[in-house]
Amino acid sequence: MTETRLTIPDLAGKAVLITGASTGIGAALARAFAAQGARLALHYNQSAEAAQALAREIADAGGTAHLVRADFSKSDEVRRAVEEAAAALGGLDGLINNAGGLLKRVAYEQASEADYDAIMDLNARSVVTASNAAIPHMKKNGGFIINTSSIAARNGGRAGSGLYASSKAFVSSVTRGMAKELIAYGIRVNAVSPGVIATPFHERYSTPEQLDEMQKTIPQGRLGIADDCAGAYLFLASQALSGYVVGQIIEVNGGQLMP
Repeated sequence: MTETRLTIPDLAGKAVLITGASTGIGAALARAFAAQGARLALHYNQSAEAAQALAREIADAGGTAHLVRADFSKSDEVRRAVEEAAAALGGLDGLINNAGGLLKRVAYEQASEADYDAIMDLNARSVVTASNAAIPHMKKNGGFIINTSSIAARNGGRAGSGLYASSKAFVSSVTRGMAKELIAYGIRVNAVSPGVIATPFHERYSTPEQLDEMQKTIPQGRLGIADDCAGAYLFLASQALSGYVVGQIIEVNGGQLMP
C-alpha cells in the first residue's frame, strides 16, 4: 500500500524553532514540520550526535535545519538560542516549547529547594523566557506558540514525579494566559499534552514494569509513540486548520485521560 502524506500548504516556508528537538517527540516534530516544507531551527543540549544526525537527515531530504545548542535551565542561554534561531531563519513564525524533562524521581517529602529550582527552571521558566524572546519576532506578522504540557499536569504524575507534574501544570496555565494576551498580535498560543509516549524519557525514568502498569490504564491498549503526537502540533501550527483555536490543550493519550 502506498503511504499517503497529508500536505498542509500554509506551513511551507514557515520559520519555526523547535526546542528539545534532538530525540523523542521533538525529533518527530522536526521530521513532520520539515516534511511540510517548514524552515527549522532545532534546539538541543546534551544529545549532540542525535541532533546532528537529524539535521543531516532533513538536509538530505531537501529541508532546512539549523542546530542551536543551549542549556534551557539557564535563562540567558534560552534567550541566546531564540535569537540565534531568528537570525539563522531571518525571523520566526512559530515557536514550539518542547524542551523539558523529569530530571529525577523524587517524592515531595524528600524534595529539596535545589530539586524544585532545577525542574521549574527547565520545564516552566524556560517556556516563559523562550516565548518572551520570540514574541518580538512574531508581533508584526503573527504566528504561533505551541507548548508541550503532559497528562501529568492533570493527574499529578506517578510516584516521584510530582514536581514534574506541577511544572507541567504551570505550562498549561501559562498557555491559557499567554493566549489571552498574545492573540491581540495575531499570535495563537496552544498546547499539546502527551500521555505515556515510548521515548527516551521513559527509557530513562520508568521501568518496564511501570510501563506495563501504565499501559493497562490506556483504553487503546498500547503506549504512544512520538509520531502519534505530531499531527496535533501540525494542526495547531496551521492557520488554515486551526485559525480559531486559541488557548486550547489537546490531550494525546490513547484515552487514558478524558477531561
